[in-house]
Amino acid sequence: MEFTRTDMMDPARMTALAAVLDLDWREGEPLPPFAHQVYFWDARPAAALGRDGHAAVGDGLIPDLGLPRRMWAGGRLEFAAPLHAGREAVKRSVRESVERKEGRSGPLGFVTLRHEISQDGRLCVTEWQDLVYRAEGGTAPQPAPAPDPTGAETASLTFDEVLLFRYSALTLNGHRIHYDAPYARAVEGYGGLVVHGPLLAQRLMLAAPQPLRRFAFRGRSALICGEAATLVRRGSRLWIAAGDGRLMMEAEAG
Repeated sequence: MEFTRTDMMDPARMTALAAVLDLDWREGEPLPPFAHQVYFWDARPAAALGRDGHAAVGDGLIPDLGLPRRMWAGGRLEFAAPLHAGREAVKRSVRESVERKEGRSGPLGFVTLRHEISQDGRLCVTEWQDLVYRAEGGTAPQPAPAPDPTGAETASLTFDEVLLFRYSALTLNGHRIHYDAPYARAVEGYGGLVVHGPLLAQRLMLAAPQPLRRFAFRGRSALICGEAATLVRRGSRLWIAAGDGRLMMEAEAG
């Protein structure tokens, strides 16, 4: 099964993303890595959404595994050529694998999607997206401690409700854990609004040595809106740590 979408890649969306992330980008320049997240929207009517605000599973690339809680756990990207706003691009998406396992926190479903983005007849970006589905309740895995940042480059990160809302809007991400605090707490068991995994990955990619050829990232724990966070870079290895020392996300650039 595969899906193909075409997008004219309106420069206004990239201009808006640059404003949200405080980037120095000008129309005509190549898109920063991972900026394609604000394109290729999969807009569904309300009746086609699940309780969490995402497209209902079982209708498209994501099978219904009977596991309602979703997390974008990580991914890998290969950058063959830059993308440019104002030009048509084509995104081909396929479901590469589906697996169900029993974990310490209960049953888990693993889905990997592969996205290939082409422009002007050339493959520019290949992205593997790793999604994890969990059952209701259960206990979250014990957070891992972040590596010692001694001798590494560091930068403080701030995520507030306005940033989360604007990033959700730009990426057409309807997941309620990012803007509906009562839902995030009562239904999915988080301590508050959750910072988007792709937003953390975007910050890491922008901080990595440029130009990027390859990038892999893995989410390790949820960062709650308002928590202090630090981005750390040691060569090609990067990570984000919470103020209490929890490892939020780690990545390797190439």
